[in-house]
Amino acid sequence: MTQQSVSSSNTSDLTVIIDTGCANLSSVRFAFERLNANVVVSADFDVIRSAARVVLPGVGTAGAAMDALKQKNLIELIKSLTQPVMGVCLGMQMLASLSNEHGGRSEQDISCLGLVPTDIGELDSKGLPLPHMGWNQINVGNHPLFTGIENGSYVYFVHSYRAPISEYTLASSTYGESFSAAIGKDNFFGVQFHPEKSAKVGAQILQNFLQMGLNMETSQ
Repeated sequence: MTQQSVSSSNTSDLTVIIDTGCANLSSVRFAFERLNANVVVSADFDVIRSAARVVLPGVGTAGAAMDALKQKNLIELIKSLTQPVMGVCLGMQMLASLSNEHGGRSEQDISCLGLVPTDIGELDSKGLPLPHMGWNQINVGNHPLFTGIENGSYVYFVHSYRAPISEYTLASSTYGESFSAAIGKDNFFGVQFHPEKSAKVGAQILQNFLQMGLNMETSQ
């Protein structure tokens, strides 16, 4: 996908989806466009820094995704951001400290962004098929991302790895074991599910995200 140009005059409420090169960029962008958001896909440092809010998308393995960020010199930039930053699916996992989803490339854990101090491991599905794919319920905590979302709401998951339940859990779900459906710390947070595929509930979560950025009250 080609990057879109942004003039300095229209960045005050801009949502930037970081161009990581992953496959779900278009579907995430279209979901925001359906909400009439001012949204672009970009890897331009100045565009990302000037955004009111930033989305970190991702599909595939943690090792490949972190390599893509390194190749684009985006790691230190992402760590320096002070506006709300939301990771989606693998993008959420990349906010963590470590992941053992190395995709057979090595036996070593993958160093992630280290913005939310939790580690990513394989989902213990207790014998249920992996990946965990399809609709499942979430229980939500008190975070602006889940304003108006009821416990037991259904969202759409596709994953085999997860963040465990911890003090950084913002929402949880169960598939074999209970796991974090969302995690967060300070201005960085993410969702394991795909809001862009989660119908009205997903649209409400994205709309809640669009309310962030004009004020910085996004910490836990």
